[in-house]
Order: sequence, then C-alpha cells, then structure tokens
Amino acid sequence: MHRGGINPFKDLKTIYFIWRFFRKVSPDIVHLVTIKPYLYGGIIARLTQVPSLVSAVAGLGSIFVHKNLRSQLLRWLLYPVYRLAFNHSNQCVIVQNKDDAKVLVDWGSLNSQKVRLLRGSGIKLEKFLHLDEPDGTLKICFAARLLRDKGVYDFISAAHLLRKRGIQAKFFLAGKLDVKSPTGLNINDFNKLKEDESIEVLGHEKNVATLYAKSHIICLPSYYREGLPKALIEAAAASRAVVTTNVPGCRDAIIPNKTGLLVPPKNPEKLADALQWLIEHPQERIAMGKAGRKLAEKEFKIEKIVKKHLDIFQELIANTQRSRR
Repeated sequence: MHRGGINPFKDLKTIYFIWRFFRKVSPDIVHLVTIKPYLYGGIIARLTQVPSLVSAVAGLGSIFVHKNLRSQLLRWLLYPVYRLAFNHSNQCVIVQNKDDAKVLVDWGSLNSQKVRLLRGSGIKLEKFLHLDEPDGTLKICFAARLLRDKGVYDFISAAHLLRKRGIQAKFFLAGKLDVKSPTGLNINDFNKLKEDESIEVLGHEKNVATLYAKSHIICLPSYYREGLPKALIEAAAASRAVVTTNVPGCRDAIIPNKTGLLVPPKNPEKLADALQWLIEHPQERIAMGKAGRKLAEKEFKIEKIVKKHLDIFQELIANTQRSRR
C-alpha cells in the first residue's frame, strides 16, 4: 500500500490484495485505520460480507483543508467512495474530534449513529516520569513530521521574532522528512534549516519523553487537518504547557488557557506573543503543565483507549449475534 498519491495501477493492485486477504482470512471484525485503508477496505469489507467493521478516522488530512481546485476536485471524486466505505450495515466510525465527525455527517457520507469519539490513540503515561521543568535556558520544542502545513515555517518565524525582541530561549525542531507528502520539506529545505542560527534542528527523535523532559514549552502551530495530534497529548503527559493553533484536532488536545494557549493559524506574530507570555510567566506556565498532566491521566491513558476499542468490538459482535437469531 502506498500512502501518498493516487496511482490507479498501484491502487488497483492494493485493492486486489486486500480483497484476497479478506477472502482468505474471513475475519469477524475488520479494523481499518487511516484514509486509504478505511476507504478501500471499507468497500471490500462490504463486498466480501465481513460481519463487522471499524473505520478509524485519524484526521481528515490536507484535502479537507485546502480550497484550491485540486483539493475540491479530489473531494468531489472521493464523495461516492466515502459513501460506499461508510455504508456497512454493522459499522462504527471512530473519530478523534467532533469537527471531523461534523464534516463527514454534513457532507452526507456518514450516518451520525455510527460515530464514536475517542480522544486520540492513547499514551503510556509511565514513560513520562521527569515532569519537573529542567534548569537552564528556556527551551521551546516543535516535534512533528516536517510539513509546511504542520507549521514548521511559522515556528521558525516566531523564533526569529523572539530573537529580535531580545528573548533568551532555545528552539528545538524535531521531526523527520516526509518527501511523499505534497507539503513535505525536501532535503535542500532541511539543509537550509540547519544553517539557521535561531533554531536547533534535531531531526527524528525516537524518545519523545526524553526530548520533552529537556523542554519547557511544546509548540505545534499546525493548520493540517489533525485528528488529535500525538505530539500534544504527549506534551500533556510530560507536564508541559502547549502553544498550538485554533484548528480542529489541535484545539481538542488542550484546555484553552488552562493547559495551553491557542493562536490563529498561519500567524507567526501571535504565535511569538503567546510563546513570549509563557516565557515571561513561569508560574502560570508550570501550572498549565501540571493541569495538562491531569488531563492526560483523565483522558489520554492507553488503557482507557484500549477499553473503548474493546467495547466497540463487543458492541459490533452483539449486533451480529442478534441479526443471526
């Protein structure tokens, strides 16, 4: 399966392999995660008469954000595909925020009775142990795939603005390239970032808990159509204050003005203002971080998310059993 792009020959091959796999395994439940799997798999599950179907929408992606002709055409082409994929008779559709559910229901591709809201993919809280802020120079961390619509350049612009204002802080940029994404930075972009003295480019960091333990503020100025960004629920688990954008997914990952601050998307100046406020108000920043940890313990624990998935499976199995009586 190729995540990016729409190559009809490659995708037909993918569809054939999914169909063959379902026919061979004959599953009682199919759980499909992310766009191509839940679209292709959803249609094939109906054709192969899979009894129960779970479709997990982890964000709607860039085509539901951009208003250019290409995105509008793709939405028009995908509408019947979504309708078919979300029209199984015994199906639950997991969303990570209410905005995504509303878009799909209002679009006419999804029955609201099938929607189940789960706040993210869950997190192992025991990995995040070093909750006190570190000593030394204040550090602000961006951790995400290096996409333009994740707000990489807004983060860098905010760093430049704060440097001009005389604010003493370090800016970490952590994340890997995603050259298959249409908004992904390429290797030349990446090398230019390394030359920027306002930021420290870390590349891909496997141990996010350690990275966040070294940081004071987590920043994700995304305008990508997020589900519930893992970077932000990890920030809550790490007891770190957040600055993020007032867009679906991002705003759902925090309690505004309690665990973090919201700023308008694509607005580096407002982003810099919010970061500066947190830098200059350490007591409020630390309190926000502690409130974030409480939010993570209440809403984002992996055990809670796993249980909700198992409850959905049991609900679908019960529906199947009733229909066979």
